[in-house]
Amino acid sequence: MGSLISALNIAKEALSAEQSALNITANNVANANTAGYTREVANFTTEDTYLLNGYEQANGVTAGSPTSIRDRVLEQRVEQQTQAAAQSSTLENALNGVQDIFGLTASRSSSNLTAIGSSTDAFFTSLTALANNPSDTSTRQQVLSAASTLSTSFNAASTQLAEITAGLNNNALTIVGQANTLLSTIANLNAKIAVQTQGSDSGVLEDQRQSAIAQLSQYIGLDQITTAHNGIELTTSNNGLLVAGNLSYQLSASLVNGSVKITAGPDHVDVSTGLSGGSLGGTLAALNSSLPPIQNSLDTLAYSIATAVNTQNALGIDANGNAGQALFTIGISSIGAAGTIALATTDPTLVAAADAGQGSSGNTNATALAALGTAKIANGDTASGYLGSTLAQIGEAASEATSDSAVQQANLTQLTTQRNSLSGVSLDEEASSLTEYQRSYQAASQLFSIINSLFASSINLGVVTSVS
Repeated sequence: MGSLISALNIAKEALSAEQSALNITANNVANANTAGYTREVANFTTEDTYLLNGYEQANGVTAGSPTSIRDRVLEQRVEQQTQAAAQSSTLENALNGVQDIFGLTASRSSSNLTAIGSSTDAFFTSLTALANNPSDTSTRQQVLSAASTLSTSFNAASTQLAEITAGLNNNALTIVGQANTLLSTIANLNAKIAVQTQGSDSGVLEDQRQSAIAQLSQYIGLDQITTAHNGIELTTSNNGLLVAGNLSYQLSASLVNGSVKITAGPDHVDVSTGLSGGSLGGTLAALNSSLPPIQNSLDTLAYSIATAVNTQNALGIDANGNAGQALFTIGISSIGAAGTIALATTDPTLVAAADAGQGSSGNTNATALAALGTAKIANGDTASGYLGSTLAQIGEAASEATSDSAVQQANLTQLTTQRNSLSGVSLDEEASSLTEYQRSYQAASQLFSIINSLFASSINLGVVTSVS
């Protein structure tokens, strides 16, 4: 009778274990389309054997807590690639915005097709026309009109660059706020996981934490370390502490002299320099590395043209017989020149077309002014050549950013597919498991039924009765 009781217990445990496995599989099927869900499998464990009347007796099977099928190394690779893809995409968008300012496209990169390029050409063309007809008032007025258009073109480009910069600054502040919310969530989940488990899988809670880290990876570059009790410690890519156990350390973002400053950790360490990864890394890369050289080049060109023209005009004689004055208003250095350059006069008689000793019909200085269009006045290059070089650099940087973004996204797709093939739910596989567990359940039920019949026979001493 003892052996029958043992066998009955084995059958009972088998029924319970297979029922648990069926429930796990059903839950997988139900969550097949749930974002961030990690497939679970039944965790069957053989019960310890025991001695009874000198014989070793089996004790059946039990189904412990389900195990999530996850590869932590692969998950971390997906997170790192998410950070790289988000950074490259953000930088690509910023540089494409710069291209739009100058009207550049993959098939349109010539400097004379841009607003600044065409207005520069028009200005020096007007000076050539003045050299051919120096005493004509309308030709002088055309020089001032072209100078005004050139100034406006520089102003507009500088303003639009400033708008992109301001937008990126605001974007950085917004990203930090979104990241801080996720940091608090991750720390809270760390605490719950530590209470629920001591080193074993925590299923749904780990899925929730992994989902939060995946979202955080879109915003900021991270490094992570697995700690005791399935905890995770997070730092920025340049070692600013973000999460330690159940504690989160909020990022802080502020604008200091027009630049974004990011601090992290309990000591509020400045991590702005060297922070990479995520959309915040891309934003900082655009603000600190990509946009300043473009703005500097634009300022240099505006300052070079204005100072060269002002200097040459001062060497000539205007229509009133006086020494020439500045045609452009410009600062004492190139800093901010593109945003501040302006027409200094609206009086066409102040254009100094003649040279000293010539009358109002003289054109020597007008010829010299027109020659500035082909002179190397901008860092050893002509105005047109310098602009063309600057635009080429912008186009090349934008093209590289676009190519890099495509590569990073392709790598992310590949890694995500690899991760999902391991951790995602396959309905075909779950259907196979359902069949397997159902058959096992039926077998255990049949065993239970046979033992029940044996019990009836034993109780009735083999006599067929109505008692079962």
